[in-house]
Amino acid sequence: MLRRMSVLVLLAVLRAVAAHAAEWVPNWPQFRGPGSAGVAEGQKPPVEFGPTKNVLWKVSVPPGHSSPVIWGDRIFLTAGEGGKLQTLCFSRSDGKLLWRAGVSVDRIEPMHRDNSPASATPCTDGQRVYAYFGSFGLVAYDMEGGEVWRKPLPAGYVLHGSGTSPILAEGRLILNRDQSRGGSFLLAVEPATGREMWRSPRPQYLSSHSTPVYWARDGAREIVVAGSLRIVGYDVETGAERWSCGGMELVSICPTPAIGEGMLYAMSQSLGGGARFGPAALGMMMKAMDVDRDGKVALADFPAGETRDFFTMFDADADGSLSMEEAGTAARLMGQSDHGLVALRSPGTGDVTASHIAWRYSKTVSNVASGLYYRGDVYFVRNGGFLTCLDGKTGKVVYDSQRVGAPGDYYASPVAADGRIYLCSRQGTVTAVASGEKPEVLARNELGDSINATPAIVESRIYVRTAQWLWAFGEPAGSN
Repeated sequence: MLRRMSVLVLLAVLRAVAAHAAEWVPNWPQFRGPGSAGVAEGQKPPVEFGPTKNVLWKVSVPPGHSSPVIWGDRIFLTAGEGGKLQTLCFSRSDGKLLWRAGVSVDRIEPMHRDNSPASATPCTDGQRVYAYFGSFGLVAYDMEGGEVWRKPLPAGYVLHGSGTSPILAEGRLILNRDQSRGGSFLLAVEPATGREMWRSPRPQYLSSHSTPVYWARDGAREIVVAGSLRIVGYDVETGAERWSCGGMELVSICPTPAIGEGMLYAMSQSLGGGARFGPAALGMMMKAMDVDRDGKVALADFPAGETRDFFTMFDADADGSLSMEEAGTAARLMGQSDHGLVALRSPGTGDVTASHIAWRYSKTVSNVASGLYYRGDVYFVRNGGFLTCLDGKTGKVVYDSQRVGAPGDYYASPVAADGRIYLCSRQGTVTAVASGEKPEVLARNELGDSINATPAIVESRIYVRTAQWLWAFGEPAGSN
């Protein structure tokens, strides 16, 4: 009797395993893949690849900076040209375009010359694909390209233009909308309908580009946003703020946090820490520029470029000028900014700055590319191809600013698989580096086309979007 029961139990387990296997599909469903981790452990993508090596296929794509996301045999991207904002679907097996769908807008949001109206990476749950455009809002399509719903959102002012991407967490589509002039909020909508489930205002948080992450630990289930001056955790069910931690820059926070070792790693590097203009220096500059002594300076009178763009954020009444009061707010906030990498232990509630920072790295970090937690270490790449590795538990420097990548800027985030880390320069070089104590360069792969998007890794293939192409690279069957 006991033996018969054991057989029945075994059969039930086997049926459950088979059912699970039948439901599983290969996927890289959002920015930086499963869990926003950038890791495809167990996969063996090629180390060496390029226009004439290990190319499975390549297909022409319209302009955009969004990263490829994958579900089964489908790859999704977004693109933007003129006032047309498109979502595209390609076959993963051969790169064939399966469908494209789009929305139109009358005006594209102001943005940096290096940005794109299609910077946000879409996400998918295998039932629908969800795209976000800063100039439009959210739109959802079924897997065949039919529009399911749309949720237009007013385009606020974001310094350098929008860069955040939506994510899926516990049956919610989550979007961070940090912008200037008090309009920031974190949003959760129902994926099937676009119905708003909750909205958490973030009026004190200025322009940033960081994508939220889902952090489940110690019974808590939270959405974490690294934004202006602080990292904040929100309850995933209600959107209520649970905790916050200081240690961030004031504006243009780009890197998405990484999670590992039961900790969260957030970094920022835009102003370089501290005030770009101290209160006294800014006050003197304002008085010198205020020629008619009305207590205001026209923004057009500030030096063109990033300085003018920066102060435009503080024009709270949008009258095209900066008042002494607005300048004072800018100086005060700049004085509170910090930079570097913060490793945060599992927090409780309230302000946890003094109680839950495990360690800090206060030197220069990435200003755009996200960090990577991989096999116990935290990695990040800086412009110029400089790679740093820190012990995830202690923050001890394994190696610091080793130039392993090709020269140039690095906007794409590192990804990892099979003990290798892949670094993509904007100039079009993908460098494969061995993980661990020594930053051994395994290969430098020249694609001959600019890279802004983070690669995707599925079933031992690496998919790279460049300015003009979507590439699929993989080694011949049996070579692994």
